[in-house]
Amino acid sequence: MDKIPVLKIGDILLITIQVDMHDQLAISLQDDLTARIVKDHAKGVLIDISSLEMVDSFIGRMLGNIAAMSQALGAQTVVVGMRPAVAITIVELGLPMENIQTALNVERGVRKLKSAMDESDKGFQR
Repeated sequence: MDKIPVLKIGDILLITIQVDMHDQLAISLQDDLTARIVKDHAKGVLIDISSLEMVDSFIGRMLGNIAAMSQALGAQTVVVGMRPAVAITIVELGLPMENIQTALNVERGVRKLKSAMDESDKGFQR
């Protein structure tokens, strides 16, 4: 697979990673996603990683970079579906996760994104 699809649902871009990530695919996703945030004026990004069984340090850093870039472009990011083994690996590797919000599943992730987007809109209107 050369690309991971980026789907648009309202103001949110949805990425469902269904394959094992390799470095080049992660870089391609980062580039595609940032372009789509600008093109679609997205306010939120939801990344479903429930199919990922393992995350190495590069992929973990890329998730953090994607969240930071999205935030710089005005979009909130929530990662959903993290398996316990992935969470343990991220903590053990000491990967920075300050830019990444998480939720247990897609439904909770959408609620969290909408809440963050509403707060962002209120702050902007002041």
